[in-house]
Amino acid sequence: MQTVSSAAPPSSKISLTIISFVTFTFIGYFTIGLPLAVLPIFIHHDLGYSAMVAGVVISMQYVTTFLLRGYAGSIVDKKGPKPAVLLGMIGFALSGMLLFIAYLAREMPAISLGILMITRLMTGFAEGLIGASPINWALFAVGDKYTGKAISYNGIASYGALAAGAPLGVILSNSFSIGSIAIMIVAFGTIGFIYAKSKKALAGTSTAPRQPFIQVLKTVSPYGICLALGGLGFGTISTFITLYYSSLNWNGAVLCLSVFSIMFILGRVIFAKAIDNYGGMKTAIYCLALESLGLMILWLANIPHVALIGAGITGLGFSLIFPALGVEAVKLVPASNKGAALGGYGLFIDISLGITGPLIGGVASRFGMMYIFPFSMAMVAVGLLLAIRIYSRQKIKVIA
Repeated sequence: MQTVSSAAPPSSKISLTIISFVTFTFIGYFTIGLPLAVLPIFIHHDLGYSAMVAGVVISMQYVTTFLLRGYAGSIVDKKGPKPAVLLGMIGFALSGMLLFIAYLAREMPAISLGILMITRLMTGFAEGLIGASPINWALFAVGDKYTGKAISYNGIASYGALAAGAPLGVILSNSFSIGSIAIMIVAFGTIGFIYAKSKKALAGTSTAPRQPFIQVLKTVSPYGICLALGGLGFGTISTFITLYYSSLNWNGAVLCLSVFSIMFILGRVIFAKAIDNYGGMKTAIYCLALESLGLMILWLANIPHVALIGAGITGLGFSLIFPALGVEAVKLVPASNKGAALGGYGLFIDISLGITGPLIGGVASRFGMMYIFPFSMAMVAVGLLLAIRIYSRQKIKVIA
């Protein structure tokens, strides 16, 4: 990937330049976060469906996200990120409209659930197009050497948006209704579209031959699988924490998600130089170990305050997994495929979050809610072992 300008902006402006692009990520994930904590309750209690059905419906978003990641990466490599971001913002606005219709149809549970399914698919369509597009847009502006910083800032934007959106969604739902959440989603999708229209279109200038997307996907897949396993911890908390708290008759489930997101952001800010200082794989190994510890504390917690500690440690552990593994994965492809590489790598977090609903919902339905965190902890531990194996093979290659 190359910039379209002859020189990157001065170092004092690098952060602000990156932030100006990852703002699109914040807008997108803020709209995703708004209904995140209330939809499982709405489906389970208001519409009367099981926890597993609620998990499946929530996770349907990641089906279209998965399918659109490669397409978005292709758009970025051929035409630049702006067209993908514009389409994504339109998708978010449409998802808000569909959510409002589903709310109006709440007295007819089957119809409301069907519209919610379409809503989640539309949300996934929008997320898939946004995906890595803001990161690539930022890198076209500031240069490849800031890849780690751009990925980190993008993660802060996404999880910061979830931390802000989820509790606000609960407040709106309790004070007004889910309909008010839908209206806000439409508003933010529209604002994002207008802002994207105002930004200068940038595209790469590399003349290197482009590899087929399947080949790029194969190259980044070991790192992506490791990411997917690490993502199960976040997916379990974001999708099932409200039902988990409800099963224990605890209050304040949304605070658990907020603590996770806050610690995630702090981890990215405080340990921003960890990847440069210790390398991507070492950082990922430490983070996966910490995430496993946090999930174990959540599993063993007998009061909400201890659960908050577990959620915070999980968020801190998960904070650098995506950029740490992403930096390693992107190194392996030519400049002309950077957009596809980031899109393909991002597929694995979509897969992770997509299977979390039915997988963890199935565990909850078959064994009970108390088993969801030990199960997700075990999956993250498998990711830790895989990261250790990748790191060991890298060291062997260097010695050879």
